[in-house]
Amino acid sequence: MALGVFLIFVALPIVEIALFIKVGGAIGLLPTITIILATGVAGVGIVRWQGLRSLERLRAAVETGADPSRPIAHSALLLIAGFLLVLPGFMTDVLGLLLLLPPVRDLLIRWGASKATVRAATYVRRPGGGRTAFPEVIEADYEVVDEPQPPSRRGSGWTQPH
Repeated sequence: MALGVFLIFVALPIVEIALFIKVGGAIGLLPTITIILATGVAGVGIVRWQGLRSLERLRAAVETGADPSRPIAHSALLLIAGFLLVLPGFMTDVLGLLLLLPPVRDLLIRWGASKATVRAATYVRRPGGGRTAFPEVIEADYEVVDEPQPPSRRGSGWTQPH
């Protein structure tokens, strides 16, 4: 865990700075800045677009009674891809672009599933299906009961009005 934190907060910025210097030296300052800004804008667009599509895929999975874990996993990886594209840097952009590819996401999902330990998992579909499927309605009468207030305590003077 400590190595992972080290890599994220120390090694990643060093690699990104080195890549900025190399790419900037090869293609110039203005094209380098343009690429970084374009991938940031693309990342925001991908997050918005894929967010809406992910909700549609999740809804479709639930309506058909399919397991919703795959659409959720793909959505999470697409969100990470968009976040990586928004971050300024070439290495994060490459990682983000790789996560946009469905085969790469499938590979990561399979790898993650092989490493996960599931103690108990259930998926229950409500009868009736569709978006309007609700459990049965139970009608009841109720009465609001005021709870007794605890006795006030004498404070230090800082909490009491003067």
